[in-house]
Amino acid sequence: MASAEQATAADPHNMEEAAEIILSYIYDNLPDFPLYNGARLAALPAARRADHISRLPGDILRNIVARLPVKEAARTAALSSRWRALWRSTPLVLVDIHLLPKARAFRPTPADSPAVTSAVSRILEAHPGPFSCVHLICSRMKAYKPQLARWLQLLAAKGVQDLVVVNRPLPLDVPLPASLFTIATLTRLYVGIWKLPGTAALRGASFPHLRELGLYFVQMEHGVVDSLVARSPVLEVLNIMGCINGGLRLRVVSKTLRCVQICGSVLEDIAVVKAPCLERLILSSPIKPDRGLCTRLRIGDAPSLHTLGYLEPGQVLELQGTVIMPGIRPSQSAMLTGVKILSLDVCFGVRNDVKMVPTFLKCFPNAERLHIVSKKCDEPTGEPLTVKFWEESGPIENVVSRINVLTFREFKGDRGEAGFVEYVFQSARALEVAAIFMANPSFTRFSTDEALVRVQYSARNLTSTSCKKCVIWSSRPEGGDPWSLRVGADFSLEDPFMVIEEDN
Repeated sequence: MASAEQATAADPHNMEEAAEIILSYIYDNLPDFPLYNGARLAALPAARRADHISRLPGDILRNIVARLPVKEAARTAALSSRWRALWRSTPLVLVDIHLLPKARAFRPTPADSPAVTSAVSRILEAHPGPFSCVHLICSRMKAYKPQLARWLQLLAAKGVQDLVVVNRPLPLDVPLPASLFTIATLTRLYVGIWKLPGTAALRGASFPHLRELGLYFVQMEHGVVDSLVARSPVLEVLNIMGCINGGLRLRVVSKTLRCVQICGSVLEDIAVVKAPCLERLILSSPIKPDRGLCTRLRIGDAPSLHTLGYLEPGQVLELQGTVIMPGIRPSQSAMLTGVKILSLDVCFGVRNDVKMVPTFLKCFPNAERLHIVSKKCDEPTGEPLTVKFWEESGPIENVVSRINVLTFREFKGDRGEAGFVEYVFQSARALEVAAIFMANPSFTRFSTDEALVRVQYSARNLTSTSCKKCVIWSSRPEGGDPWSLRVGADFSLEDPFMVIEEDN
């Protein structure tokens, strides 16, 4: 993932392109908006233009208007006298991409910004509210700070609930007005590419209804996230992407949080202190801190934690006060027995990383689904650890008797990878599904045929007689990741790390 620092340090001719890459990550991970995006309905012939829809009850008509893009919703006033008052009496759904020419969709140009900004201002002034959903992601707000201040004033006065505000770079450090944090009606808030106000500006803030918070590529001082969480008594989902200035220090204390996800960020110290409802903790694609520091992950009181990933052996893991060291036998107090879904990122060419994996696995004795990502190893250290190492590590309870689903992503055919896969297949008695995702052969040392032979050889001694195996090829440079912030926060999905391949 491209970082904001990389974007600002790049050649000026490439800065805009790098900024667009950042925006693409943000757009891919924004929540959906509640609108109908299908094709327009064709007009009926004159003989068949009996207006039956206008006879429907007002509540149903308002429901229809609320699901239309803002332009089409406003145009319904021209249909008949019955429709004239509907738009103004319907909670507004405003998504500014629908104000762009259709051909550009998610790719507004600098020339679009004045027209879109002006249209947003007119709509927010004209509609009496309330605003159920407002997504503002097309304008370059550095040039429109007075308009932004007025927008936030109107959104606060007219009771916005679902709000997304993304600034289009560059620059990447435009200050976000502190007045945003006075909007007490918010149920969902996502902000992207801003410099957030400091903790002093949040002292009077309160979000009594906020259930979902996303902070994407924002600059902020230490303690801002903790302060926002503390002021959100019903918060359930916290998503953070691209926090790269300094190192993120997060202290999770919340009675209601169910899901915390952080990706593409410099992680310094993540501490789950007291989170009785926390079900999912996902840390993806962390950026290594400067000064040779390691990410420290501390998990204390989290009795409902069910899904955990992507753990990296290079991280310092502390469970309920015990620092997990390679080769130790974790005590009962240092085990998270509630975790059923576990994902690990492992460099199988780094001996010290691999030596930590058996110890990590023993800390989660009831894990039933294991997802392994084989990370690219730029600097291998020593000879790979083969199946003999795993056999000598002693029995791993969850592998032997619990794991029923295994996915292994980015299998390249290296000896260390093959040794781990061979150990699991010959040890896992409860295994029902095993999916090996092969790395793109264009980016490995082995040919397609040789890599396939290696994975088939590793799986030759399968203990479980009922296991369904499949090998899936990747055409992408580094495979595909089934997880995303959007997927991870979807509680209707049992396993956010799982890929279902219908053709296999």
